[in-house]
Order: sequence, then structure tokens, then C-alpha cells
Amino acid sequence: MATTLERTARPRPADGPDRRVWDLAAAVVDPEVPVLTIEDLGVLRSAQVEPGGAVRIEITPTYSGCPAVDAIRDDITAALARAGYPDVTVATVLSPAWTTDWMSEAGRAKLESYGIAAPGRRADGVVGLGLGIRCPRCGSLHTREVSRFGSTSCKAHYVCQRCQEPFDYFKEH
Repeated sequence: MATTLERTARPRPADGPDRRVWDLAAAVVDPEVPVLTIEDLGVLRSAQVEPGGAVRIEITPTYSGCPAVDAIRDDITAALARAGYPDVTVATVLSPAWTTDWMSEAGRAKLESYGIAAPGRRADGVVGLGLGIRCPRCGSLHTREVSRFGSTSCKAHYVCQRCQEPFDYFKEH
């Protein structure tokens, strides 16, 4: 079930032109985690066809300084141009700030199967007390943080004490 924040932050358009451009933008893959689309990640915030045919897409990056924003913007623009929308504006919206609650359940499952520990869900902004980060390979909670920053700033680097495999954890925020 979607939280109140999740529903207001990522309104998916009903059928029609806005839904078509949403679906085209939603299929864009995150350049840092290539198994996720920007919809899976919760980065896609809105899509609309304006009067005259111009398209406006809004995205909210996982971090305000996320280096992938330019690549995502270029990929959205290219995907829409291929579909016949040459006039595209991709705006970066920082408020409300992105939260891991915006990730889809499908996105969380894709992270796990890719070997990245997915963040837990929060109940309307309340962060629960976690007992550990579950290893995406063997399921053990006997893990240790190696570095607060992993392959990207939105991930931390962990190692499983049971299977000895290193893995990234998508930080909860």
C-alpha cells in the first residue's frame, strides 16, 4: 500500500497523452543501477503534454548533487524524441526531497536480485529500528558496514560475515 507521501510525490497520469509520455519516460534506465528504471527508483515525478505539444517531465534525484541527473535528463529527452516528441523539458525538482519510500516493490526486488540490499519501507515517514542489513546473497543479518559510501553516494558498502561476500546497500532516507 502506498504511503500518503508516495501518492502525492509521484502522481501517475490517467490514460491519454500525459500517460503516454509518462510511460516513455518511465522506461528510462537509471545509469548507476542499470536494472532499475527511473520509475522503479521513484525518480520520475510527473509527465505532461502542454498545450502546443511541448512535453514537461519532472524528476527528483536521489541526492541533490546526484551525478546521474544529466544522463537521466539526456536519456529521457532522447526516448521522447524517438517517439515523436522533439520539444522536451526535463526539470529537476528538489522539494519534497526524494525518499526511498518512493521506490517500487518491483524496484526493491530488482535490487535484491542484482545483489544490492534494498532499503526497508517506512510508515508515513517513520524510520524503524533495523537490526542489521540483510545480505542479498545469503539472507544473513550478520553483516558489517565497510564504508558509508559505496559505488555511488546513495549506497553504502557492506560485507556479509556469513558468506564473506561484499555488497552494496541502497541507503534508506
